[in-house]
Amino acid sequence: MPIYINLDLMLEKRNMKSNELADRIGITTANLSILKTGKAKAVRFSTLDAICRELECQPGDILEFREN
Repeated sequence: MPIYINLDLMLEKRNMKSNELADRIGITTANLSILKTGKAKAVRFSTLDAICRELECQPGDILEFREN
């Protein structure tokens, strides 16, 4: 799939750990891990909104389209 998740990069820029973000946005660390690794089939806009609020970023900072 040509959609890539740059969540690790954003977490690193914000000096935040995955478990901290998961706690702040109210999802499990397992579900956040699925999203981070690109294994998620979908992401809710409410989850994307919460991530962007906590990381103070735009959706395009997290989601990236790359043609193969």
